[in-house]
Amino acid sequence: MDLGLKGRRAIVTAASRGLGLATARSLAREGVSVVMNARSAGPLEEAAASIRAEFGVDAIPVAVDFNTAEGRAEILAAAGQVDILVNNPGVRQVPTPSAQITPEDWRHWLEVHFLSSVEMIQAVTPGMIERCFGRVVNMSVSFIKFPQVGFAHSHAARLALSGAVAAMSRELLPHNVTVNTVCPGLFDTDALHTNLHGHAKRGNTTYEAILQNRLETCPAGRLGAPSECGDLIAFLCSAQAGFISGQNIVNDGGVYQGLF
Repeated sequence: MDLGLKGRRAIVTAASRGLGLATARSLAREGVSVVMNARSAGPLEEAAASIRAEFGVDAIPVAVDFNTAEGRAEILAAAGQVDILVNNPGVRQVPTPSAQITPEDWRHWLEVHFLSSVEMIQAVTPGMIERCFGRVVNMSVSFIKFPQVGFAHSHAARLALSGAVAAMSRELLPHNVTVNTVCPGLFDTDALHTNLHGHAKRGNTTYEAILQNRLETCPAGRLGAPSECGDLIAFLCSAQAGFISGQNIVNDGGVYQGLF
């Protein structure tokens, strides 16, 4: 299927590896030029060079911190006219008992999982409205559907973003501008393996035991390939997806068992 995206321009954050890179690749395959952001210049520049070589589109690396106002300004300046925005905070966290979460912690996670994405949406959507086309996808986690102990701070911020998007999307949709959230489960990325090693250490068990447990509780019986997330996001950005907006779309191999 031709997704009708050739010649469009996208911003993808946390795009040097993992799901961010997979998203940039899926968009580039459709002829989208990508402005790729991450904090580490070396891996980001390598990722951008590989996309230029393979897909023949512009891939511009912007090595700044997305979660600062200065970083966001640099990304926007490099991008110019933006048709697609993929907000991927790319911030790892470890479990924290709720009694130990400080006011500063709450504010930090609101900044990285809520305010940064909202400010980017507010920056790019006026131009999208003028051109009568725009696609925004926020990267969250499947656990916002069934919050986990130890992650109250980050879940709260992610849920705040989904709540804001639910209202904003209805203002934007009449202009063919959509905003959706993808909620990935366990995908085969470096970030996941790092997290599983951390879980094993905290639980006084082995990485292999933790991984086996996760696979046994996943109906698909496997980890997701990053491209399976990137391709979903590319479809949500397509010309054909203009009737889908304000949704939190779980992509987790069947782990979440709720109907809604």
